[in-house]
Amino acid sequence: MSTKPLQRLDRVVIRFAGDSGDGMQLTGDRFTSETATLGNDLSTLPNFPAEIRAPQGTLPGVSSFQLHFADHAVLTPGDHPDVLVAMNPAALKANLADLPRGATVIANTDEFTRRNLAKVGYQASPLDDGSLESWHVHGLPLTSMTVEALADFGLTRKEKERAKNMMALGLLSWMYSRPLEGTEAFLRAKFDRAPELLEANLAALRTGFNYGETTEDFAVRFEVAPAPMAPGTYRTLTGNQAMALGLVTAAHRSGLPLVLGSYPITPASDVLHALSALKRHGITTLQAEDEIGAVGMALGASFGGALGVTSTSGPGLALKAETIGLAVATELPLVVLDIQRGGPSTGLPTKTEQADLLQALHGRNGESPVAVIAPQSPTDCFDIALEAIRIATTYRTPVIVLSDGYLANGSEPWAVPELDDLPGLDVTFATAPNATGEDGQPVFHPFLRDEQTLARPWAVPGTAGLEHRIGGIEKADVTGHISYDPDNHDRMVRLRQAKIDRIAETLPPVEVDDPTGDARVLVLGWGSSYGPIAAATRLVRSAGGRIAQAHLRHLNPFPADLGEVLRRYDRVVVPEMNLGQLAMLLRARYLVDVRSHTAVRGLPFSAAHLAEDLHRDILEVEGDTAGPATTDTPREEVTR
Repeated sequence: MSTKPLQRLDRVVIRFAGDSGDGMQLTGDRFTSETATLGNDLSTLPNFPAEIRAPQGTLPGVSSFQLHFADHAVLTPGDHPDVLVAMNPAALKANLADLPRGATVIANTDEFTRRNLAKVGYQASPLDDGSLESWHVHGLPLTSMTVEALADFGLTRKEKERAKNMMALGLLSWMYSRPLEGTEAFLRAKFDRAPELLEANLAALRTGFNYGETTEDFAVRFEVAPAPMAPGTYRTLTGNQAMALGLVTAAHRSGLPLVLGSYPITPASDVLHALSALKRHGITTLQAEDEIGAVGMALGASFGGALGVTSTSGPGLALKAETIGLAVATELPLVVLDIQRGGPSTGLPTKTEQADLLQALHGRNGESPVAVIAPQSPTDCFDIALEAIRIATTYRTPVIVLSDGYLANGSEPWAVPELDDLPGLDVTFATAPNATGEDGQPVFHPFLRDEQTLARPWAVPGTAGLEHRIGGIEKADVTGHISYDPDNHDRMVRLRQAKIDRIAETLPPVEVDDPTGDARVLVLGWGSSYGPIAAATRLVRSAGGRIAQAHLRHLNPFPADLGEVLRRYDRVVVPEMNLGQLAMLLRARYLVDVRSHTAVRGLPFSAAHLAEDLHRDILEVEGDTAGPATTDTPREEVTR
């Protein structure tokens, strides 16, 4: 039992930051797991360098993990941390600008040496020169404390120092009343074959926890009550994990084997890793020699009657373009997971962006229409995987899923669904000839389409009587014979487009959140912008602003009623992590004056800053040009 006062909070944002070898991602993940166990709603933002091993103690090598947890619904990882754990000067310098005045800094003083300070341009230690007087600073020798706590262990000093992240985790667990049992069980599983390392990490974890209780440096503990949630079984999931589970579930529901052809690329690799561990569920994972080979494997699997899936990021999507076009021409189901990252070219491999929309829609030669959909949260990646398989198999078309690094690496609680509550995925194959030839004998016409979906039959190779040509050269409508006829080509191009358009008939109406019913401004988003937009909308409404919100999961085709929805409002605002790609499409399609709010910084939108912009839009539409009250928080560049 703690003897120190307990203060209740409704929400907390914590950021662990250190060198890429300091274990900050593991520390944040373990704190997240214990937080989920207590029933808090949460959202996370891992942020790590692109370099495999940046120079130690430098700004490019800083790795961080931010967690926002609360006693109410959480929409984002938080704009600014309440607590920063800085394991070295680089971590402090890289993150201090995000820290509001009055926030708490826990700094590992052992690493604030003259050499480490010089690496990041500090002339003197900010812990001693008064430059941090606006924050609550706790300078702790975490490294030496860890080494001292492990003095009796037969480990090298370097091995002992590696446990300092467990020391920090133990201290933060005490501060915010997190249990240790889950992390202890995790460590036992991780170090089951290295008993001395196990005991050392357990000792460091418990020492950090006990230090919080015994030191006078921390006078108060904090507690965040559980968030109200519907009854059920919950677990935390990242977007990539959810995507993998969704694909496995889709395979189970359809009764088909799933084949993933993939080439490792950040931030999509974890989909490959997760599915490779699920082979017992009939999943085949193939790591190809390159991106082109990977998508070829997936399309070949679809030709053979399996669920063909390939995963990649923006650079890989460009390399897969020709084979995706082949899937369009052959009219076979194919799911392409594009986990977007900052570009162009190699760009910002470990940062997030939404700039592949136009590439997904138009990045192939010829008229090459595909379905494009996007998840709105990490756990929505599960549902979007099911939707991708539904569209691909029903309409015999490629489907490109636009997730991104923010969703892929971020996590949140997920209510494990009951299988009976999930949508069915009924897939039918051609089993017999479907027409009669001129000689009166039964024949198979590979492009004799379903009247409702315009999908062609899916014929598994080797089925007797269903032999047909396949390939990228244009085929004749119905018969599938090679054809260079101009009128036939025009017809086939239009049929392939009409098939994609038919998907809109199965989409639900656009959900518009407009509580007052008289809002004149609609904020419309897609993909991972959902959380920041919803949080910003909440802030605007709490200040008395009238604003409506809608979000798109289907980007090609758009929902059938989207144009009608847009025309109901005087102004439509579209925030995007690109230079206005969706806004351009909406203007061209619906002739509506859509305003862009864009930021391309490799980071999600700040909800507070987005709320300022939305408030300004409301004032302009309602005839008041006065801007909102300014804040003293840092302001990122936002183009309109």
